[in-house]
Amino acid sequence: MRPYYNQSMKTLTVRLPEALVADIEAESRVRRRSKSDVVRERLSRLTKTRRRPQPLSAVADLIGSVEGLPVDLSGRTKAYLKATGYGRTRAR
Repeated sequence: MRPYYNQSMKTLTVRLPEALVADIEAESRVRRRSKSDVVRERLSRLTKTRRRPQPLSAVADLIGSVEGLPVDLSGRTKAYLKATGYGRTRAR
């Protein structure tokens, strides 16, 4: 089954290490598929398995790491910023 066969495709030229080309050619011969099909399938699998990290997981280790902040900071951000003078024009 060729999942990409009926789709409109563009040509892309890439340079690959000889070992990778040999691996793709060997798989192509064994599976009796074109090298392009093998490369497309490999890229498709790669993009399906690679997930972008969730924004929360990227900063999860930082949550709660700053001590001395008010417990309701996220709900009253504007009030705390106003109280500290954040955003006011300062004399130079």
